[in-house]
Amino acid sequence: MNNQQRKREVQKRLQAALKPTALEIIDESHKHAGHAGSREGKAHFDVRITSPLFEGKNTLQRHRMVYDALGELMQDHIHALAIQARAPGEP
Repeated sequence: MNNQQRKREVQKRLQAALKPTALEIIDESHKHAGHAGSREGKAHFDVRITSPLFEGKNTLQRHRMVYDALGELMQDHIHALAIQARAPGEP
């Protein structure tokens, strides 16, 4: 699976699980060339997501929801994931 395929799969899973009102996935793998995960062919993504399902959840709970949605992608295809998770109306 290449990074474009990984990105599409991340998008598909996050949309299905978290019903976002806004979702941006940025492939930052090129910034990490030579790092351990990059040498293994894994991706580095920055995810910016807004979902009503984050209402009333703290940052750790929101991140766990994202990790749960991605499942085995986190072990097999993603080396690093930066997450900005917001509920609608939050800055």
